[in-house]
Order: sequence, then structure tokens, then C-alpha cells
Amino acid sequence: MTMRRIRTATVSFIILLMLVPTFAQASEPVASDVVIYGATPAGIAAALAAADDQRSVLLIEPTGRIGGMTTHGLSHSDFHSFEAIHGPFLEFSQRVLKHYESTYGKDSEQVRDCWRGTHGEPSVNLLVFRQMLAEKPAIRILTQHRLTGVTVENQSIATLDLSRPGGETVNISPRLVIDASYEGDLLAAAGVPYRVGREARTEYNEPLAPETADTQVQGYNFRLCMTQDPKNRVPIPVPANYNRQDYAALVPLVKADKFRSAFGYPGSPFVLKAHLPALPNGKRDINDVSKGLIRLSLPGRNHDYPEGNLATRRRVEQEHLDWQLGLIHFVQTDPALPEAFRTEAATWGLCRDEFTDTNHIPPQIYVREARRMVGLRVYTEADTKYAPDDARARLHRDSIAIGEYSHNCHGTSHEGPKIGGRHTGEFYQGVAPYQIPYGVIVPKEMRNLLVPTACSASHVGFCAIRLEPIWMSLGGAAGHAAAMALEANASVQQVDVKALQKRIWAHGGATIHVSDVPPGHADFTAVQWWAGLGGLHGLEPAPAKPGARGKHIASQYYEAFPGHAAKLNLPLDDALKERWTSLANEHRLKVPAESTTRVDWIRKAFAASAEIRHE
Repeated sequence: MTMRRIRTATVSFIILLMLVPTFAQASEPVASDVVIYGATPAGIAAALAAADDQRSVLLIEPTGRIGGMTTHGLSHSDFHSFEAIHGPFLEFSQRVLKHYESTYGKDSEQVRDCWRGTHGEPSVNLLVFRQMLAEKPAIRILTQHRLTGVTVENQSIATLDLSRPGGETVNISPRLVIDASYEGDLLAAAGVPYRVGREARTEYNEPLAPETADTQVQGYNFRLCMTQDPKNRVPIPVPANYNRQDYAALVPLVKADKFRSAFGYPGSPFVLKAHLPALPNGKRDINDVSKGLIRLSLPGRNHDYPEGNLATRRRVEQEHLDWQLGLIHFVQTDPALPEAFRTEAATWGLCRDEFTDTNHIPPQIYVREARRMVGLRVYTEADTKYAPDDARARLHRDSIAIGEYSHNCHGTSHEGPKIGGRHTGEFYQGVAPYQIPYGVIVPKEMRNLLVPTACSASHVGFCAIRLEPIWMSLGGAAGHAAAMALEANASVQQVDVKALQKRIWAHGGATIHVSDVPPGHADFTAVQWWAGLGGLHGLEPAPAKPGARGKHIASQYYEAFPGHAAKLNLPLDDALKERWTSLANEHRLKVPAESTTRVDWIRKAFAASAEIRHE
């Protein structure tokens, strides 16, 4: 490809976004029990859950490609331990693993590199999502249908107005609505209260929050999928507005040995993070370098995005894309850089077999944070704190999902030059696995709306929740809650959370982390029930270092979190028996007699609780 053709391809990027083939179309209103806006991983999980509960579902995606960031380059999934994977993300990753096993063989390099199915190529992740949705005839999908208006009557969403690329409009009268968009566009159009930006430290007593409130949100960047395989490598497009002076400050830093290579991973100085472990078929997920001297994210340049119209958002996306592509072009070609540095950088290119409709560039930018609903329950930094003298985090008996990733913010603004300056508002703080209450996805008043992605949290709290595996859990819970509200002819605020938890457990979802009793274990439901009442709190002391994890495996992945095992086969000592008996009495449960082990006690207590419920 000549330089002129490459430049032309880049200019056409936004146009190509609008030409991606649609998955389905509809010119007439579509009747469905549950209408979901945003085919993000959370939206897909919600659709699958509602369909499992025998509800018809309309899944609406404003772009031409479903799957959100999981199909747009974020293949290096954010979790810390395999023991904490459960529910919708576990099912999805198992499907990805089976794809690689059936395609390449169980002993193949691709199976090894997919990291138990959690590190699928974008195209494979898209294929698996499509397969999962196709198995549910109750789900209908509309792509390239963008929300233009919402009508609200009696604190319920009555109609949704959608536009298609040709200018046609579609009007839908939903029974139950789920806003699964990253931006929270539907909740905002419905008049549901939300926040954009950071709260002051004193508002929720959050040490990680700034002293004063502001409108800053976490930085964005594209997650490019790249390779060094010459057979699958295509050149980086050069932005039409490329100016080498934008990147010239990198040269003295390279010559001063501040950067030893263009692409790398923590352990040696580098410009662009090429995530490890590698993806199948020699691909890498390229990301922002935390606390680096040069960044892919441009916090401050994205502040118009959350509440911006489509043209504003496209402008923000293009600015970020031009910066990233220009940076890669510079490190690969600029003659002022050392030859060895340029030569190594030039071995990298985009993947020929990924994003074939958009010049091998993911159409969607990584929106780490936009609007956040102000709902029944605002999730804050305090919700991830350790319980007193305990290895476990604060107990939430109304939990519908868990997380175990760190509070993680790539920065909300920038000081100094782009190269050599520093992001501000950046933090990374380890925590114990934490629970997420039902009220986080529920509006205060809107009776037929649930919000699993732009959910109710402070900026700091959101920086723990904002990860695809967690969003999928919240999406699955939202799908089940939607079905339950319809079954009971009740509002989403009136959903029976204890019954919702049972439905989540039945589908392999966890509401509290128990590292040695995974989904599929014979005692999974009983242990989730008892741990959710507080039965496993107080078994292990708090770690000496907050956020302590198990033994390091690779990259950001570790063995199971310490202090989170049930150890079911241990004898039931007198002290624990006394404490569990007190807890059972608190909840008016029958106290098991003659139990010798922990599991024996939990099984009998659970069986007795079932008898009480059915009397």
C-alpha cells in the first residue's frame, strides 16, 4: 500500500464506521418483554439471562458491531484470579476456550494462549457472542439503531424513538428497559439523575477522591490489536494531519535510555504496552502505559464525550485515534530515532484478519467512564474496604455480583506537555474481593429501568466496577431482575433480592467470593447462601498488606486471594459452631444438630432454610 492510499484510508475511518453491515433491521415496532439498549457485554449478558427466564428480548445496538470492548480490542480481560470468575463471563470464556479447542486441538498453542478462554481474539469473541445469542430464539437484535428520544409516563418509560442510518425512525413501546450502554444515553434521555465527573473527598469520605468536585472523567484510548507476524501484518495508517513535531520530544527520551523499545511490558522501559500473555495466533492487545512519560490516553481531551452528540463523540474519537496512529508511525519511521529502535518498532502492524470492515482498526474507543446513574444505592470506596479485622471486604447481604479487581484510574487530566508531562487523578489501589448490592443498578424512581453499565457509583467506586467481567455479572443480574419484575407485575424497586440471588446462583453467578467452591460445585448454592448471610466472615484475619493477593502467575494474574476459602472439610470447632449458631438464630433459622464439619453444618442449615421457605 502506498503512503497516499494509507492516508486516504485514515481519512475515511469515520465514514467506514457508518457502513458496517447491520446484524438485523426493523422498520416496524417490535414487541418484546425486555428491551435492552447497548449490545455491550453487559447488554448481551442481560439478554441471555432474560431469555433463559422465558422472556422475549429486543437487543438494540447503535453501532454495527455487537460486543462492546470485548470485541473491540480489549482482549486482555481485567481480573486477578481465575477462582473469582463466575456467571456470564465464565460461560463466555468457556465458550471461547471450546472454540479454540475444536478449531486447533486441545494441545494447540492457540488453546494455551487463549488463557482458559479469557484472552480471545476480537473476531473470535464476536463469533462466540453471536453464537450464544443465536441459540436463544427469544432474542431479536437490531444494529445501527440509535436512540433519539424517550417518553416517560407515570415514572415508567413508555416509548423509545430510534433512528436508522437511512433516516427512518422506529418507535418501540417497552415493558421493561435495560440501559446497557457505556454512556448511559437512555437513562439520561429518560430524565434519570446522573453524575459526570468526580465527587469531592468529603461527599462520600473517599481518600482516593479529589479535594473538590469537578467534571473530569477517566481517560480513553483505542485498544488496537497488533501483531509481529509478517503474514498477518498490515502497515499502520498515517493520520492525514500527522505532524512529527507532536512527537519530537520522544527523541531525547529514547536517547537518554528512558525508553528501550517502542513496544513492551513492565520490566523494561517502553512506549506502548503490548499486553502479556499474548493472544492466540501471535496477536497482542495494545494499551496505555500507566504512569508513563507518554500515554495513549488523553484525559481532558475526552470531557466533551459523555454528554456530547454524535458529531462531538466522533471528533473526540478521531483525535484519540490520530494521536495513537501518529505515535506508532513516529516510533517506526522517524530518522531522528536510533535505527535499532525504529527497526524493532517496524516489526509491528495491525492484524490483517481483524476489523476488516474498518481498516483493521476497532470502531469503538475504550470509554472507561462517562455518565454514572445516581440510583437507589451509590457504590463508593467504602464498599470495597475490609470488614473489621477480616480478610473479607464489607458484607452486603443484598449483593448481586462480585468484583476483585483494583480501584483503577488511568488519570482524569494532564499537566505539562503530552510527552514528558503527567496524568493527574491517576490511582491504583488493591482491595479484597468485594460485593455489589442490587441498588447499584436500580434508579430511585423510574419503575421499569435497570442500568448495569453506567451504574450508580461515585467516581472512585466506579473505578472498581468498570470492568467487563463485572459488568457482565451486573448485566446478567439485570436480565433476571427484569424477568422477575415482569412476573410479579412489580417495579424494579420491588424485586425480591433474595429470590434474585437464588436465580443468579442457579446460573453459576456468585454474590460473594469463595475461592474453593466454584460454580458447578455440589455445595455452591448452599455456600453462597450461608456466606451471603455472613457465615464466612471472620474466619481469617486481615492481611498484613491491604490488597494482598495470592502467588503471582503472570501479568496481572494471581493464584486465589488468601483468606477467601471455605475449607469445607475442616472440623467444626466449638468457637465457630457458637458463632454460626448465633448467626442462625439472628436469621431465625433452624440450628443443625450433631454437625462435625463445616460443610455438614452448612448443608443442614441450607436444607432447613428451604423447608422453612416451603412451609
